[in-house]
Amino acid sequence: MDKPFDLEERTYQFARDTRKFTRHLKRSLENVEDIKQVVRSSGSVAANDIEANEALSHKDFLHRIKICRKESKETWLWLRLLNTHQVDNLEKQRT
Repeated sequence: MDKPFDLEERTYQFARDTRKFTRHLKRSLENVEDIKQVVRSSGSVAANDIEANEALSHKDFLHRIKICRKESKETWLWLRLLNTHQVDNLEKQRT
C-alpha cells in the first residue's frame, strides 16, 4: 500500500519523535546542550517546510526549502553528537 507523500506531516512527526527520543537520554553537560540544539533544529525543519508551502513566489519557495535542507543537515549533526550509549544499552537489554 502506497503512503501519500506529505512532507509537512512527516517533518512534524520527525520533530515530535525527536523530542520523545531525547527524553530518554542521559543528562550529561554535553547532552543537555546538544539536546537543546537538536530539538530546535528538528522543529525548524518542520516550521520551514510550512513556510515553504505558504511561499509567496517560486523564488521564496526555493529559499525556504533550502533552509529546510540546511536545518535537516544541522539536526543530523546534533543527533550524531549526542551520547546515546545509554539508549543503545537499553535497546540491547530488550532483545
